[in-house]
Amino acid sequence: MPSSDAVFSTGDSDFMKAVTEEIPGLYRYALTLVGDPESAEWLVSDTLSKAWEKSSTFRSESGLSTWLHRILHNLAVDNARKRAREVSVEEVEDKWRDGAFSVDPEQVVEMAEDREELRDSLLRLPFAYRSVLLLHDAQGWKLPEIASSLEISLSAAKQRLRRGRMMLVSALSEGAARKAVGSGMSLSCWQARSMVSDYLDGEISGTTRESQLVDHLSNCVTCPPLYTALVGVKASLSGMRDPDTVISPDVIKRIRRATNDRP
Repeated sequence: MPSSDAVFSTGDSDFMKAVTEEIPGLYRYALTLVGDPESAEWLVSDTLSKAWEKSSTFRSESGLSTWLHRILHNLAVDNARKRAREVSVEEVEDKWRDGAFSVDPEQVVEMAEDREELRDSLLRLPFAYRSVLLLHDAQGWKLPEIASSLEISLSAAKQRLRRGRMMLVSALSEGAARKAVGSGMSLSCWQARSMVSDYLDGEISGTTRESQLVDHLSNCVTCPPLYTALVGVKASLSGMRDPDTVISPDVIKRIRRATNDRP
């Protein structure tokens, strides 16, 4: 939740000190938004750089934490790319309008209590809804503070929170169904998909991990098409290799000159 920030001049060293103290909260928010530590670190780093560049625009009445979270959110929006696996807002609302629609609450809560499953389901939510949901239910922000930070209306913040909660329950319910289908396998879909690249490069050949992956690909419904697509794309990229291509000396000179000119 945003703290009551002290008033200070952005020209003082106290400014960057105060910004630095916000890193833990920014990192936790970034990690829940993007899903992996490395991306979260880059996002926070970019946020701090942007904060330094825009320090003259900071107005203490808005609160430093709110201002920094707004920068991080905007950077994340700029970097975000719509994912094919995202939950559709319209589809979820249509389901929830249907009086016959329901979920198994025990399964949903069990999935939510598994941090890996919860994170995977959160990443299925469109970014705009995920960010409001995380700020409110995970970070403890109030809706007016969220609306101010994200520069949206209070009604829009309320709508995103309502829809975000519905979408998360739906995503967790669908995840429970997927998990039930793959309950007899030693690897989850995400674990298997994380290993496919090493498998393609022969880096896990002859290991237990390879046998587990092969077993998963033999029994999973959704992963084999992804694996086949990866194999095909890799083969196509290999066909682009042309060791006989001649690089113009002028190009080489320009690259060297640009490299030497860098501070």
